[in-house]
Amino acid sequence: MLNDLNERFLVTGALGFVGAWTLRCLVRTGTPVVGFDLAGEPKRLRLLLSPEELDRVTLLTGDISDLDAVETAIAEHGITHVVHLAALQVPFCRADPPLGARVNVLGTVNVLEAIRRRRDQVRGLVYTSSIGVFDVDDGDPVTGHLAANATPHPASHYGVYKQANEGNARVYWLEHGLSSIGLRPMTIFGPGRDQGLTSDPTKAILAALLGRPYRIGFGGRTLFQYAEDVASTLLQAARSGLSGAHVFNLAGSLVSIDEFVEAIDRVIPDAASLISVAEPALPFPADIESTGLEQIGPVLVTPLDTAVRSTVDVFEECLADGRLDPATYGLGNDPKGGPK
Repeated sequence: MLNDLNERFLVTGALGFVGAWTLRCLVRTGTPVVGFDLAGEPKRLRLLLSPEELDRVTLLTGDISDLDAVETAIAEHGITHVVHLAALQVPFCRADPPLGARVNVLGTVNVLEAIRRRRDQVRGLVYTSSIGVFDVDDGDPVTGHLAANATPHPASHYGVYKQANEGNARVYWLEHGLSSIGLRPMTIFGPGRDQGLTSDPTKAILAALLGRPYRIGFGGRTLFQYAEDVASTLLQAARSGLSGAHVFNLAGSLVSIDEFVEAIDRVIPDAASLISVAEPALPFPADIESTGLEQIGPVLVTPLDTAVRSTVDVFEECLADGRLDPATYGLGNDPKGGPK
Protein backbone atom coordinates (compact mmCIF):
# COMPACT_ATOMS: atom_id res chain seq x y z
CA MET A 1 0.00 0.00 0.00
CA LEU A 2 1.38 3.41 -1.00
CA ASN A 3 1.65 6.15 1.59
CA ASP A 4 0.59 9.78 1.25
CA LEU A 5 2.29 11.03 -1.92
CA ASN A 6 2.59 14.46 -0.30
CA GLU A 7 5.05 13.01 2.20
CA ARG A 8 8.77 13.43 1.72
CA PHE A 9 11.10 12.10 4.40
CA LEU A 10 14.58 13.22 5.40
CA VAL A 11 16.62 10.53 7.18
CA THR A 12 19.81 11.75 8.83
CA GLY A 13 22.47 9.13 9.43
CA ALA A 14 21.02 7.37 6.41
CA LEU A 15 24.08 5.24 5.76
CA GLY A 16 24.04 3.76 9.26
CA PHE A 17 22.36 0.54 10.34
CA VAL A 18 18.96 1.90 11.42
CA GLY A 19 19.12 4.51 8.69
CA ALA A 20 19.47 1.84 6.02
CA TRP A 21 16.49 -0.07 7.40
CA THR A 22 14.42 3.13 7.55
CA LEU A 23 15.20 3.89 3.92
CA ARG A 24 14.29 0.32 3.02
CA CYS A 25 10.87 0.66 4.67
CA LEU A 26 10.19 3.99 2.97
CA VAL A 27 11.31 2.89 -0.49
CA ARG A 28 9.25 -0.30 -0.31
CA THR A 29 6.09 1.68 0.50
CA GLY A 30 6.69 4.13 -2.34
CA THR A 31 7.50 7.09 -0.08
CA PRO A 32 9.98 9.66 -1.43
CA VAL A 33 13.04 9.81 0.80
CA VAL A 34 16.21 11.87 1.04
CA GLY A 35 19.17 10.43 2.94
CA PHE A 36 21.62 12.80 4.68
CA ASP A 37 25.00 11.54 5.89
CA LEU A 38 28.62 12.57 6.09
CA ALA A 39 30.00 9.14 5.18
CA GLY A 40 30.16 8.29 1.51
CA GLU A 41 30.01 4.48 1.24
CA PRO A 42 26.46 3.09 1.17
CA LYS A 43 27.50 -0.47 2.05
CA ARG A 44 24.48 -1.09 4.30
CA LEU A 45 22.11 0.31 1.69
CA ARG A 46 23.58 -2.08 -0.88
CA LEU A 47 23.02 -4.89 1.60
CA LEU A 48 19.33 -4.07 2.12
CA LEU A 49 18.20 -2.48 -1.14
CA SER A 50 18.31 -3.68 -4.72
CA PRO A 51 20.09 -1.39 -7.23
CA GLU A 52 16.68 -0.32 -8.52
CA GLU A 53 15.49 0.54 -5.02
CA LEU A 54 18.68 2.42 -4.24
CA ASP A 55 18.18 4.51 -7.38
CA ARG A 56 14.93 5.79 -5.84
CA VAL A 57 16.79 7.30 -2.88
CA THR A 58 18.25 10.81 -3.04
CA LEU A 59 21.52 10.77 -1.09
CA LEU A 60 23.01 14.01 0.18
CA THR A 61 26.52 14.30 1.58
CA GLY A 62 26.31 16.68 4.52
CA ASP A 63 27.55 17.38 8.03
CA ILE A 64 24.88 17.27 10.74
CA SER A 65 26.91 19.81 12.74
CA ASP A 66 26.38 22.34 9.91
CA LEU A 67 23.02 24.05 10.51
CA ASP A 68 22.91 25.62 7.05
CA ALA A 69 23.41 22.22 5.41
CA VAL A 70 20.55 20.69 7.43
CA GLU A 71 18.17 23.57 6.76
CA THR A 72 19.04 23.61 3.06
CA ALA A 73 18.30 19.89 2.78
CA ILE A 74 14.89 20.38 4.38
CA ALA A 75 14.04 23.45 2.31
CA GLU A 76 15.27 22.40 -1.11
CA HIS A 77 13.75 18.91 -1.00
CA GLY A 78 10.34 19.82 0.36
CA ILE A 79 10.75 17.65 3.45
CA THR A 80 7.58 16.96 5.45
CA HIS A 81 8.92 14.45 8.01
CA VAL A 82 12.34 14.03 9.61
CA VAL A 83 13.82 10.85 11.09
CA HIS A 84 16.96 11.97 12.91
CA LEU A 85 19.43 9.13 13.43
CA ALA A 86 22.84 10.74 12.86
CA ALA A 87 25.04 10.04 15.89
CA LEU A 88 28.34 8.59 17.01
CA GLN A 89 28.17 5.40 19.08
CA VAL A 90 29.57 4.79 22.57
CA PRO A 91 33.18 3.86 21.64
CA PHE A 92 33.58 6.87 19.34
CA CYS A 93 32.17 9.27 21.95
CA ARG A 94 34.54 7.81 24.53
CA ALA A 95 37.53 8.17 22.21
CA ASP A 96 36.76 11.77 21.23
CA PRO A 97 34.23 13.45 23.56
CA PRO A 98 34.34 16.87 21.81
CA LEU A 99 33.57 15.25 18.45
CA GLY A 100 30.85 13.16 20.07
CA ALA A 101 29.24 16.28 21.53
CA ARG A 102 29.47 18.12 18.21
CA VAL A 103 27.76 15.32 16.29
CA ASN A 104 25.32 14.00 18.89
CA VAL A 105 24.28 17.20 20.69
CA LEU A 106 24.95 20.07 18.30
CA GLY A 107 23.71 17.93 15.42
CA THR A 108 20.40 17.32 17.16
CA VAL A 109 20.02 21.00 18.09
CA ASN A 110 20.62 21.83 14.43
CA VAL A 111 17.83 19.48 13.37
CA LEU A 112 15.46 21.01 15.92
CA GLU A 113 16.39 24.56 14.87
CA ALA A 114 16.16 23.83 11.15
CA ILE A 115 12.67 22.38 11.64
CA ARG A 116 11.65 25.34 13.81
CA ARG A 117 12.56 27.61 10.90
CA ARG A 118 10.46 25.45 8.56
CA ARG A 119 7.45 24.88 10.81
CA ASP A 120 5.05 25.53 7.93
CA GLN A 121 6.61 22.66 6.00
CA VAL A 122 7.70 19.87 8.40
CA ARG A 123 4.84 17.91 9.99
CA GLY A 124 6.70 15.31 12.05
CA LEU A 125 10.01 14.72 13.82
CA VAL A 126 11.27 11.56 15.47
CA TYR A 127 14.78 11.00 16.78
CA THR A 128 16.64 8.17 18.47
CA SER A 129 17.63 8.59 22.07
CA SER A 130 18.89 5.45 23.84
CA ILE A 131 18.50 3.23 26.87
CA GLY A 132 22.10 4.39 27.33
CA VAL A 133 20.68 7.39 29.20
CA PHE A 134 20.17 4.93 32.08
CA ASP A 135 22.63 3.15 34.31
CA VAL A 136 21.94 -0.40 35.47
CA ASP A 137 21.18 0.98 38.94
CA ASP A 138 18.29 3.03 37.55
CA GLY A 139 16.23 -0.16 37.50
CA ASP A 140 14.51 -1.68 40.51
CA PRO A 141 17.25 -2.96 42.85
CA VAL A 142 15.44 -6.30 43.35
CA THR A 143 13.79 -7.07 40.00
CA GLY A 144 15.93 -4.95 37.66
CA HIS A 145 12.73 -3.56 36.13
CA LEU A 146 13.14 -0.12 34.55
CA ALA A 147 9.99 1.98 34.90
CA ALA A 148 8.95 4.16 31.98
CA ASN A 149 9.27 7.24 34.20
CA ALA A 150 12.63 6.30 35.76
CA THR A 151 15.13 9.12 36.24
CA PRO A 152 18.21 8.71 34.01
CA HIS A 153 21.75 8.68 35.42
CA PRO A 154 23.91 8.08 32.35
CA ALA A 155 27.35 6.61 32.93
CA SER A 156 28.93 7.47 29.57
CA HIS A 157 29.46 10.54 27.40
CA TYR A 158 27.10 8.94 24.88
CA GLY A 159 24.35 8.62 27.47
CA VAL A 160 24.84 12.20 28.63
CA TYR A 161 24.61 13.45 25.06
CA LYS A 162 21.40 11.51 24.46
CA GLN A 163 19.90 12.87 27.69
CA ALA A 164 20.84 16.39 26.55
CA ASN A 165 18.97 15.78 23.29
CA GLU A 166 15.84 14.82 25.20
CA GLY A 167 16.17 18.01 27.24
CA ASN A 168 16.71 20.22 24.22
CA ALA A 169 13.71 18.69 22.46
CA ARG A 170 11.62 19.49 25.54
CA VAL A 171 12.80 23.12 25.55
CA TYR A 172 11.97 23.48 21.85
CA TRP A 173 8.45 22.37 22.74
CA LEU A 174 8.18 24.72 25.72
CA GLU A 175 9.59 27.76 23.94
CA HIS A 176 8.53 27.19 20.34
CA GLY A 177 5.73 24.61 20.40
CA LEU A 178 7.83 22.22 18.30
CA SER A 179 6.59 18.65 18.75
CA SER A 180 8.97 15.70 18.71
CA ILE A 181 9.19 12.05 19.69
CA GLY A 182 12.36 10.40 20.99
CA LEU A 183 12.63 6.62 21.01
CA ARG A 184 15.05 4.73 23.26
CA PRO A 185 16.15 1.44 21.69
CA MET A 186 18.24 -1.18 23.46
CA THR A 187 19.82 -4.10 21.54
CA ILE A 188 18.86 -3.81 17.89
CA PHE A 189 19.79 -6.69 15.61
CA GLY A 190 19.48 -7.58 11.95
CA PRO A 191 21.49 -7.40 8.72
CA GLY A 192 23.62 -4.28 8.62
CA ARG A 193 24.46 -4.27 12.35
CA ASP A 194 28.25 -4.35 12.19
CA GLN A 195 29.52 -1.87 14.82
CA GLY A 196 29.50 -1.71 18.61
CA LEU A 197 29.39 -4.31 21.38
CA THR A 198 25.69 -5.05 20.88
CA SER A 199 26.37 -5.93 17.25
CA ASP A 200 27.74 -9.28 18.49
CA PRO A 201 24.40 -11.17 18.36
CA THR A 202 23.95 -10.20 14.69
CA LYS A 203 27.53 -11.15 13.87
CA ALA A 204 26.98 -14.46 15.62
CA ILE A 205 24.09 -15.23 13.26
CA LEU A 206 26.27 -14.55 10.23
CA ALA A 207 29.19 -16.51 11.66
CA ALA A 208 26.96 -19.53 12.34
CA LEU A 209 25.59 -19.33 8.81
CA LEU A 210 29.18 -19.45 7.54
CA GLY A 211 30.04 -22.33 9.88
CA ARG A 212 32.48 -20.22 11.91
CA PRO A 213 32.82 -20.08 15.69
CA TYR A 214 31.94 -16.76 17.36
CA ARG A 215 32.00 -15.42 20.91
CA ILE A 216 29.36 -12.91 21.98
CA GLY A 217 31.07 -10.44 24.27
CA PHE A 218 28.33 -10.12 26.87
CA GLY A 219 25.84 -12.31 28.71
CA GLY A 220 22.83 -11.85 30.94
CA ARG A 221 19.49 -10.66 29.62
CA THR A 222 18.73 -7.80 27.27
CA LEU A 223 15.81 -6.39 25.31
CA PHE A 224 16.22 -7.39 21.66
CA GLN A 225 14.62 -5.30 18.92
CA TYR A 226 14.50 -6.36 15.28
CA ALA A 227 15.76 -3.67 12.90
CA GLU A 228 12.68 -3.67 10.68
CA ASP A 229 10.44 -3.20 13.73
CA VAL A 230 12.56 -0.25 14.88
CA ALA A 231 12.41 1.39 11.46
CA SER A 232 8.64 0.87 11.24
CA THR A 233 8.13 2.33 14.72
CA LEU A 234 10.23 5.38 13.85
CA LEU A 235 8.06 6.04 10.80
CA GLN A 236 4.89 5.43 12.79
CA ALA A 237 6.04 7.96 15.39
CA ALA A 238 6.96 10.54 12.75
CA ARG A 239 3.48 10.25 11.23
CA SER A 240 1.57 10.10 14.52
CA GLY A 241 0.83 13.80 14.85
CA LEU A 242 1.35 13.50 18.60
CA SER A 243 1.65 16.95 20.17
CA GLY A 244 4.37 17.72 22.72
CA ALA A 245 7.91 16.55 23.44
CA HIS A 246 7.69 12.83 24.16
CA VAL A 247 10.31 10.18 24.89
CA PHE A 248 9.42 6.48 24.94
CA ASN A 249 11.36 3.32 25.69
CA LEU A 250 11.15 0.97 22.72
CA ALA A 251 9.41 -2.40 23.02
CA GLY A 252 11.07 -5.71 22.17
CA SER A 253 11.77 -9.30 23.23
CA LEU A 254 13.35 -9.74 26.66
CA VAL A 255 15.54 -12.87 26.61
CA SER A 256 18.92 -14.03 27.84
CA ILE A 257 21.84 -14.23 25.43
CA ASP A 258 21.74 -18.01 25.84
CA GLU A 259 18.09 -17.98 24.75
CA PHE A 260 19.02 -15.85 21.76
CA VAL A 261 21.63 -18.42 20.79
CA GLU A 262 18.98 -21.14 21.12
CA ALA A 263 16.79 -19.15 18.71
CA ILE A 264 19.66 -19.06 16.22
CA ASP A 265 20.11 -22.82 16.65
CA ARG A 266 16.46 -23.42 15.78
CA VAL A 267 17.04 -21.71 12.44
CA ILE A 268 20.64 -22.79 11.74
CA PRO A 269 21.20 -26.39 12.89
CA ASP A 270 24.16 -26.83 15.24
CA ALA A 271 24.68 -23.08 15.54
CA ALA A 272 24.80 -23.40 19.33
CA SER A 273 27.96 -25.50 19.05
CA LEU A 274 29.69 -22.61 17.27
CA ILE A 275 28.61 -19.72 19.50
CA SER A 276 29.98 -19.03 22.96
CA VAL A 277 28.85 -16.32 25.38
CA ALA A 278 30.88 -14.14 27.75
CA GLU A 279 29.80 -13.70 31.36
CA PRO A 280 29.45 -9.92 31.94
CA ALA A 281 25.98 -8.47 31.36
CA LEU A 282 25.50 -5.13 29.65
CA PRO A 283 25.67 -2.17 32.07
CA PHE A 284 22.06 -1.20 31.42
CA PRO A 285 18.66 -2.30 32.72
CA ALA A 286 17.21 -5.26 30.82
CA ASP A 287 13.54 -5.42 31.86
CA ILE A 288 12.47 -2.17 30.22
CA GLU A 289 8.94 -0.81 30.48
CA SER A 290 7.60 0.79 27.29
CA THR A 291 4.38 2.24 28.72
CA GLY A 292 3.34 5.33 26.79
CA LEU A 293 4.55 4.07 23.43
CA GLU A 294 0.97 3.01 22.65
CA GLN A 295 0.17 6.69 22.11
CA ILE A 296 1.56 6.40 18.58
CA GLY A 297 -0.64 3.36 17.90
CA PRO A 298 -0.10 -0.43 17.97
CA VAL A 299 3.63 -1.15 17.75
CA LEU A 300 4.94 -4.20 15.92
CA VAL A 301 7.23 -6.59 17.79
CA THR A 302 8.21 -9.48 15.54
CA PRO A 303 8.57 -12.77 17.46
CA LEU A 304 12.23 -13.54 18.10
CA ASP A 305 12.36 -16.76 16.06
CA THR A 306 10.70 -15.03 13.11
CA ALA A 307 13.14 -12.11 13.31
CA VAL A 308 16.14 -14.44 13.44
CA ARG A 309 14.77 -16.38 10.47
CA SER A 310 14.31 -13.13 8.53
CA THR A 311 17.88 -12.10 9.36
CA VAL A 312 19.19 -15.42 8.07
CA ASP A 313 17.10 -15.09 4.90
CA VAL A 314 18.58 -11.66 4.11
CA PHE A 315 22.12 -12.88 4.82
CA GLU A 316 21.64 -15.94 2.60
CA GLU A 317 20.31 -13.82 -0.25
CA CYS A 318 23.17 -11.31 0.05
CA LEU A 319 25.83 -14.01 0.26
CA ALA A 320 24.37 -15.74 -2.78
CA ASP A 321 24.50 -12.65 -5.00
CA GLY A 322 27.81 -11.32 -3.70
CA ARG A 323 26.49 -8.28 -1.81
CA LEU A 324 27.91 -9.39 1.53
CA ASP A 325 31.62 -9.75 2.22
CA PRO A 326 32.00 -11.11 5.78
CA ALA A 327 35.37 -9.38 6.13
CA THR A 328 33.74 -5.96 5.77
CA TYR A 329 30.93 -6.96 8.09
CA GLY A 330 33.19 -7.29 11.12
CA LEU A 331 34.05 -10.98 11.00
CA GLY A 332 37.56 -10.49 9.63
CA ASN A 333 39.23 -12.87 7.24
CA ASP A 334 39.99 -15.58 9.78
CA PRO A 335 38.03 -18.71 8.79
CA LYS A 336 38.25 -19.84 12.42
CA GLY A 337 35.75 -17.25 13.50
CA GLY A 338 35.21 -14.02 15.32
CA PRO A 339 36.43 -10.52 14.59
CA LYS A 340 40.13 -9.74 14.66
